[in-house]
Amino acid sequence: MCGIFCSVLGTCPGVSLDQRTLNELGDLCSRLRIVNGHRGPDAQRSERVTLSDGDQKHTSPHNDTQTCGCSISLELYASELRLRGDHPVEQPHIRDENILCWNGEVFEGLDIDQRENDGVRLFEAIEVLPTPEDIPKLFGTIEGPYAFVYFHARSRRLYFGRDPLGRRSLLMHTPTTEKPYLILASVSAGYHALYDLVEVSSESFHCLDLGRHQSGQAMGACFSQLSRQDSTREEEFAVPKRVNTVIPRDDIPKIASIDQDVIPEEIDKAVNGLIEHLDMSVMLHVCSIPQNGGGSDQPRSRVAVLFSGGIDSTVVAYLAHRHVQANEPIDLLNVAFENPRKVKVGGSQAGLKKKKQNNVTGDVSGGSPSYLVPDRVTGLQEVEELRRLCPDRVWNFVEIDVPYAESQAARTTIEQLMWPRETVMDLSLAMALYFAARGVGRVRQGDQYIDYTSPARVLLNGLGSDELMGGYGRHQTAYTHKGWQGVIDELQLELDRIPTRNLGRDDRVISSHGKETRHPFLSLSVVNYLASLPVHRKLDPRLPIGFGDKTLLRLAVYRLGLKEASSRKKRAMQFGSHSARMESGDKERRGDLVIEKSANSSASDMLAEE
Repeated sequence: MCGIFCSVLGTCPGVSLDQRTLNELGDLCSRLRIVNGHRGPDAQRSERVTLSDGDQKHTSPHNDTQTCGCSISLELYASELRLRGDHPVEQPHIRDENILCWNGEVFEGLDIDQRENDGVRLFEAIEVLPTPEDIPKLFGTIEGPYAFVYFHARSRRLYFGRDPLGRRSLLMHTPTTEKPYLILASVSAGYHALYDLVEVSSESFHCLDLGRHQSGQAMGACFSQLSRQDSTREEEFAVPKRVNTVIPRDDIPKIASIDQDVIPEEIDKAVNGLIEHLDMSVMLHVCSIPQNGGGSDQPRSRVAVLFSGGIDSTVVAYLAHRHVQANEPIDLLNVAFENPRKVKVGGSQAGLKKKKQNNVTGDVSGGSPSYLVPDRVTGLQEVEELRRLCPDRVWNFVEIDVPYAESQAARTTIEQLMWPRETVMDLSLAMALYFAARGVGRVRQGDQYIDYTSPARVLLNGLGSDELMGGYGRHQTAYTHKGWQGVIDELQLELDRIPTRNLGRDDRVISSHGKETRHPFLSLSVVNYLASLPVHRKLDPRLPIGFGDKTLLRLAVYRLGLKEASSRKKRAMQFGSHSARMESGDKERRGDLVIEKSANSSASDMLAEE
């Protein structure tokens, strides 16, 4: 995990910024270096390049010599969170005046030893390409989450982009007449008048031809796109495969129950295929993480799971157990919010009653009912199932209790981190992720609680299964109105909009703690496998919720022995943790409403100083 920041400012005839604006822009860039440095605490460095017309006299903005072209100033900054290799590797990577800022992981496609740095190996592969226009071809052969910025010195071109699912954040301010500069950053400094940030589109790779800008063209007119694939090549990881469009027969039999001894052969084969692909994905996501230091003989957690006790996070945790060393703990991060509205209406007491009915034992949250939220109840239940199946593993169930006052004090920081996302729902989800990723809570040891902060830098997330295997109520609605064709169309729509939904926001929020989130369900190997399956092998909307949704996953999880987890119903994170609708009037507020913007200076100062 890394933080990327890049700025490009041209000093051209007819294009100028007054000194006050230049000073403010310099201050903004300083803030962006700081907040992107939080993502990579192990090493940070900037590389600055000045481009001038080689055939013209080079001038600075501070003298009166006239030229035909522009002087262009580039800054490329990167911070490093060491999650590969034996030692931190400073970025940006530089060779023959070419520069690469890399924020990502290569899990498949390049032969990288566990002791090597994948950014170094990727840079080597880029440097031997016949032309930088072949970058899409190279990236089409590798699997993993990424964002990058690459400057090719000889052609004076800047290339940048994200992986096809948008698993890593990269924000861009496109040059305009009023704001004639480029800014690229993994995370923003919050709302600011000097930039208009948007997520970089993952539909293609992007190129800024600085040579054309030097010749006098406006910077905004010097952009082009490079297609991820063309008709002459079909790289495995260029883009996700299309959803299988085969319509099931009208007479396909229903599976009677999740514990059915015998299921149709084609379903049985799909169950085994899902387990195989997901297990391989989890293995690749955890196998290369360096050992956690700390000066203690006791092994420390390298892996944590954002854990609600639901089917998705539970299967990810169980498969991680297969590939993490047996003597290492795995942290299960379970977050709960003190929600005044819920407490006022007795919601926590209802949760306490439900806890007793489900035989969840223990002095939950020190006897306070405020934190007995739905995800805490299912988390406590599910950790017991994991302990029964994996008795030799230390499962640290980390209870992260967030008092109302603390959540509100962090609100300004969280709003900046998630920017340019700005809705009520964005905030409630970002709030849950921010505190969960921080990992500050407590764990039960015997009859006592002890304070505990998770040292794990890699957080596994179960996100993606609902989109790929029909886990939302809208999939049943689609079947009701349009039959199987409606479900197929809805699944394709889900896949198409994954890059534009929440992944960039989640990455910005989680990574502010120097942590990296990884999504085993969103490995393109898993995505492509599930897309290739006929729709009726993934879900059966003719069956009730809790079995008809994500039927394939439920059968796979039951086969693995996670019987309780296999029947869990879908519950949104913001409602399971009670991070949504904190005040009495919030119940009527729509999730897509835009939140009020924080004041620029004080908000940015707060984030920059953390």
